Amino acid sequence: MPIRQLPDTLINQIAAGEVVERPASVVKELVENALDAGARRVDIDLEEGGVRLIRIRDDGGGIAPEELPLAVSRHATSKIASLDDLEAVATLGFRGEALPSIASVSRFALTSRRAQDEHGATLQVEGGKVGDVAPKPHAVGTTVEVRELFYNVPARRKFLRAERTEMGHIEEWLRSLALARPDIELRVSHNGRPSRRYKADELESLARLSETLGEDFARSALRVDHAAAGLRLHGWIAQPSYSRASADQQYVYVNGRSVRDRNIAHAVKMAYQDVLFHGRQPAYVLFLELDPTRVDVNVHPAKHEVRFRDTRLIHDFVYRTLHEALAETRAGALPQDIAPSPYSVRPATSVPSAWMPTQQSPLGLNVAEAPAAYAALYATAPSGTLQTSAMPLPSSAQAMPAADTDGIPPLGFAIAQLHGIYILAENADGLIVVDMHAAHERIGYEKLKGAHDSIGLRAQPLLVPMALAVAEREADVAEREAATLATLGFDITRSGPQSLNVRSIPALLSNAEPEALLRDVLADLREHGESRRVAAARDELLATMACHGAVRANRRLTLPEMNALLREMEATERSGQCNHGRPTWARFSLNEIDRWFLRGR
Repeated sequence: MPIRQLPDTLINQIAAGEVVERPASVVKELVENALDAGARRVDIDLEEGGVRLIRIRDDGGGIAPEELPLAVSRHATSKIASLDDLEAVATLGFRGEALPSIASVSRFALTSRRAQDEHGATLQVEGGKVGDVAPKPHAVGTTVEVRELFYNVPARRKFLRAERTEMGHIEEWLRSLALARPDIELRVSHNGRPSRRYKADELESLARLSETLGEDFARSALRVDHAAAGLRLHGWIAQPSYSRASADQQYVYVNGRSVRDRNIAHAVKMAYQDVLFHGRQPAYVLFLELDPTRVDVNVHPAKHEVRFRDTRLIHDFVYRTLHEALAETRAGALPQDIAPSPYSVRPATSVPSAWMPTQQSPLGLNVAEAPAAYAALYATAPSGTLQTSAMPLPSSAQAMPAADTDGIPPLGFAIAQLHGIYILAENADGLIVVDMHAAHERIGYEKLKGAHDSIGLRAQPLLVPMALAVAEREADVAEREAATLATLGFDITRSGPQSLNVRSIPALLSNAEPEALLRDVLADLREHGESRRVAAARDELLATMACHGAVRANRRLTLPEMNALLREMEATERSGQCNHGRPTWARFSLNEIDRWFLRGR
């Protein structure tokens, strides 16, 4: 068959295969066009999950009558005019493919009016065949009607799902949009009935959060807002106690555009690694803002993906911001108590010194002596000899202050021990229940990590260098990232196109299959520009040490010992969860307890 030029109709249908996956894709493209036109209200009318009808009406700037045929022409757009514009795209749409692609696989009508025009104008497109522009009454703004989607491409139409499924995809995308644009009013109807309405409110973004993701998420959400190195990350992350079985509440926006980015998702996952229960997923709504020239949005036809110029910087920035924010999830702290900026300066403890235990911590380890004590771990950890007896609790802790003492700490004061497992404490609001082993475990774990960080990661030289066969691209990464690997305890030289010589490994992890660990580190460096494999393996070992050293069940504690543990919890980072992600404490308000006994009814 000879080479020949494809007709425009076929070209548009091919493009439709990339841009228009299902009715939700049509809604996305048309609503984004409305927002780019300055709309403040968008009405979305649907029938049969969008398969029979999608009608989008907006109050934006409108389109001139003579430009309507151009609007449904391939690669015709008002949003970019040069390569420089393409490299710094600030609008949601820019490719000029959506309208002609949609019009080629539907019965399409475009009606619009500008404020300066006496009347509106309309254009009909039937399966890609463009009609004539005709006058039509219309309010200022634009209406796009898409009927019988894929009516002329039966092979595509048969892949559409049930009406409820297609409607679910539309609602999910609208939820994502509503989170990003609380200033826009969205009205949705389905089969002639009002389905959803998001009211516009620029100031009450937290109300929009509650409306879209539920009150439970809003109550547990931590506000994040940090800027550095020309980047800004803001939004909400859920406390570890609020986690999901799936990744259904994970929303990331780059310069206002909803995207799926593995690099950012990996950074968030690493930030939650130390506080999330095994198998659970974090929930978050995050907005990353940066210079448009530092991100390429022209990667995917549907604009779901982006490519960053500084991938490593982005990963590190997101990880550190969220890691520090989650560090403030101390026991007793409510979301509103946590600083809005994760890098705000905070004192070493978040409770008054009058409430703190003296000299020793409940772990039995003086904080000032921690680095020296940790140095000894290098001798015991590689040999596998861990201390299994619980470290003593302090006997010198302060007793409960008198009843007239002004102020009560967040976790209150201990009143009893339940079944040798839980500490019961009374605070200003009601009852606090603490899992003493889980809490003691986190306290010891954080102290061991702090002690390690003050010393640094030591390398253990190998008597005989270990030869490691790798793929050529892994060898390239090892050679390029030699300095980074050295900070992790690996001394590596390249001995051939597909071979490495390993001369030292992290001392603390010498029994942790260093070959497999190194391969994982190289894979992370290649994909994300950073690796926390060594730190994660180190933390796992330290967590085991802390678990063995924590106070055990059925150990009877005195009131001063219990109060000392409560004060340490209030002062310890991430003390709301144990090393395995389980909660360490629970709060029951007096009103909640009253309801148990039907008081006041």
